[in-house]
Amino acid sequence: MFTSLLIANRGEIARRVIRTARRMGIRTIAVYSDADRDAQHVKLADEAVHIGGSAARDSYLSIEKIVAACKQTGAEAVHPGYGFLSENPAFAAALEQAGIIFVGPPVKAIEAMGDKITSKKIAAAAGVSTVPGHMGLIADADEAVRISRSIGYPVMIKASAGGGGKGMRIAGNDAEALEGFERSQSEAASSFGDDRIFIEKFVTEPRHIEIQLIGDQHGNVLWLNERECSIQRRNQKVIEEAPSPFLDAATRKAMGEQAVALARAVGYTSAGTVEFIVDKDRNFYFLEMNTRLQVEHPVTELITGLDLVELMFLAAAGEKLPLTQADVTINGWAIESRIYAEDPYRNFLPSVGRLTRYSPPAEQATPELVVRNDTGVADGGEISTFYDPMIAKLCTWAPTRIEAIDAMEVALDEFELEGVGNNIPFLSAVMAQQRFRDGRLTTGYIAEEFPNGFNGVELDADSLTHLAALACTSAFAVDKRAFAATPEPRAVLINGRRWDFSVHADGIEYWLTAPDGRKLLVETGWKPGMSLCIARVDGRLHHVRINRVTGGFRLRWRGADLVAKVLLPHVADLMPLMPVKVPPDLSRFLLCPMPGQVVRIDVAEGDIVEDGQTLAIVEAMKMENVLKAEKRAKVSKVRVKPGSVLAVDEVILEFEAV
Repeated sequence: MFTSLLIANRGEIARRVIRTARRMGIRTIAVYSDADRDAQHVKLADEAVHIGGSAARDSYLSIEKIVAACKQTGAEAVHPGYGFLSENPAFAAALEQAGIIFVGPPVKAIEAMGDKITSKKIAAAAGVSTVPGHMGLIADADEAVRISRSIGYPVMIKASAGGGGKGMRIAGNDAEALEGFERSQSEAASSFGDDRIFIEKFVTEPRHIEIQLIGDQHGNVLWLNERECSIQRRNQKVIEEAPSPFLDAATRKAMGEQAVALARAVGYTSAGTVEFIVDKDRNFYFLEMNTRLQVEHPVTELITGLDLVELMFLAAAGEKLPLTQADVTINGWAIESRIYAEDPYRNFLPSVGRLTRYSPPAEQATPELVVRNDTGVADGGEISTFYDPMIAKLCTWAPTRIEAIDAMEVALDEFELEGVGNNIPFLSAVMAQQRFRDGRLTTGYIAEEFPNGFNGVELDADSLTHLAALACTSAFAVDKRAFAATPEPRAVLINGRRWDFSVHADGIEYWLTAPDGRKLLVETGWKPGMSLCIARVDGRLHHVRINRVTGGFRLRWRGADLVAKVLLPHVADLMPLMPVKVPPDLSRFLLCPMPGQVVRIDVAEGDIVEDGQTLAIVEAMKMENVLKAEKRAKVSKVRVKPGSVLAVDEVILEFEAV
């Protein structure tokens, strides 16, 4: 076994690899860019090397700088994590030439599986079920349209060297195929330096289910069960789980055996994942193979009890795997929620800024419950435009799927994250949906369940009453002097609804009496200054994030974000008479929805634009965002030009009525 390891990555995956290396007594070396000088993975490693500027191309994507860092520190091996250079055969070859162990598969396997066109041909030859499509290179957009017609809509347009949802578009007609080809090709060129595109049939009602593999240099290849990754947005996974609630034992075995056959066909070693699309009848089709550790690997670890990073180390060092296929089991259920710096209320646009508060739920591991949080940030850390917006991977494990989901709901309630927009409310909303709890998933889940975007969560009447009661008792705790020793009336207002309570306190117990005589028992140890309130209302346990605001409290629970005003009854009587602030009219402007760089402006001053017409393209966090007109109008002024770096809500275009 090697004794020193350089991690050619950053953030949570770098910290994850360092954890296992430390347990195994391996010296760890981190690398970092200008933007990551104070990053958590740098502090955790035994040694750290600065490798360049903040942009990935100047640091984490520089093969020469990574190899130089290895030579400088005497690193015997390199773990690439995921993303960046993890699936770059030139990187693996450069390490091999320098006599450094690459903790990953052989160069030839990376080359074969890294090209989606080649990989599908190899998969078909190995007896793996594949999706119908055109595997040849496509010259231009017109040819893409002709091919799409011949396959039959809908089709999936994909970058051959793609990954992580980049360079992928679904097209349902000629116009979408035309635009989809152009956008996929542009994204592929900027993200991977390879603009080759292919097209395949898009399977309706599809599930995205993948098989985890591990192989050694002695010919042993095992499949470690599956992960369900169907909850996606823009082809980017959001929620994963293991095992899948859809597969039966026979389908699981067939998928596992085909995945192993593919791995053997290319001489695969180390950890890898074979991804399949599965239709409603459990027919499955090869999608692609990821020749690296996956983002969602923790859920596999939680149901198998295996450490995938440790197995990768053993394989890279030439040792035999310490288990056989018969040793691989499924124990319980695991859920992973990806916490992203993005604003779900603004169509999930990326958010940047400083984490003014970062307090994830406490990690724990018992026979009944596991809470795990893989993260690369801390209080005061900065989310920049240079890298992926993922903040953390929150995982829960329990003996059953419903128990794991229930545990995830509580963990999300307890996750305190301030300073940047984040998708925690959206994740909470999904956990509560009956369709998700029933396991009725497809890759179109988010589009189907949130056709008009995410606009928050509407709580049921009992839940609102419980939150109103919590607000009332919290007001009592803030200033007990304002309440008489005898029950004192207070009115609570939330979103136009009103509750009138009288409060009687006895230690941590509060009895609230409503006008109809109904009594509520609130048991809480919350004190002023605490940002998380754990309370029991009528026997029901709540974990509510709470902050004081003028006249009351901001309450966040199960995806709902509410302001509760706690007032004297006669003051509450006057509230309906208060004027309502009218928001400014911004319909005359095209605003930049996220911090990013203008790639293209498609209109000029004086142009008449129609509803749905493309106006501009803004790139943010390695994704191109197409901005379209919402109504017919005339462009009166173009305020920016291609290459401009914009802040959120900066004006791109001005319009006038026609």
